Amino acid sequence: MKYLANENVPFSSITYLKSKGYDVKAIGVDDPGITDEQVMHIAIDENRTIITYDSDYGELIFKHGYKPQAVVVFIRVQPTEPLETAKILEELLSKKTVSLEHTLTVIDSNTIRQKKY
Repeated sequence: MKYLANENVPFSSITYLKSKGYDVKAIGVDDPGITDEQVMHIAIDENRTIITYDSDYGELIFKHGYKPQAVVVFIRVQPTEPLETAKILEELLSKKTVSLEHTLTVIDSNTIRQKKY
């Protein structure tokens, strides 16, 4: 599985995930300042899971018809330390009940919700 870290994902989490063998492309490094729509196009074209703290991706999926093959992970809890994003993603991937295709996955402090698209 390949990942696309939005600009709001801490760089240390990206570095950590890469050190663990994850294929992570970082918008903040590779394409800073691009629009959410452009991020979505990269995710669709490269079949990458978006990791973001930006709620606009739900609107892009359900109002504007974007349909990435992989998951969009929207983390609603602001990180308290730079590696928290990486730890959240690793915990999510360890769960057998989580769908990894065509879902908006919303993570908050106590729950994981998924909505198919």
